[in-house]
Amino acid sequence: MKRYQLAALVLVVAWLFCPALIHAQEPSNPAAAVLKTHIMLTPEEIKWEDCPPVLPAGAKCAVTEGDIKAANVLFAHQVKLPDNYRIPPHFHPADEHLVVISGVFNMGHGDKFDIKASRPMTPGSFIVMPKGAHHFAWTKGETIIQVYAIGPWGLTYVNSKDDPRTK
Repeated sequence: MKRYQLAALVLVVAWLFCPALIHAQEPSNPAAAVLKTHIMLTPEEIKWEDCPPVLPAGAKCAVTEGDIKAANVLFAHQVKLPDNYRIPPHFHPADEHLVVISGVFNMGHGDKFDIKASRPMTPGSFIVMPKGAHHFAWTKGETIIQVYAIGPWGLTYVNSKDDPRTK
């Protein structure tokens, strides 16, 4: 019985002097406090559109959560890429998290597009590219990836001549 009394006393003291130990608090990360309802999408419910012109033509995008332009907020979107699609060396303003859903997403590091220096990432693969890290990619077969990060999102090509918006 004395153990239960001691435990109760510890809880009361903790509650009096540090209520945060007892009561749940709102998340301090603003990205964690944005979602107000559940999101449940089947593949058939995803609405594909042409990706923004920062990506080479042929890719389809579907925002599945959030807004890629909103500051300090988590977003998720899927990108559908055709066979042998190439994304020249580039980098992002925040860490980029990727999950390969289907196909083969080949990733490489550096300032030069080099197929031999890339690594094939198959379905289920998880990738994190740190903020500012130069990388490139290409696909084998139609490939779908899920990208998530903290916005606002952007993509800067290492070589400005590779930027499809300038062509």
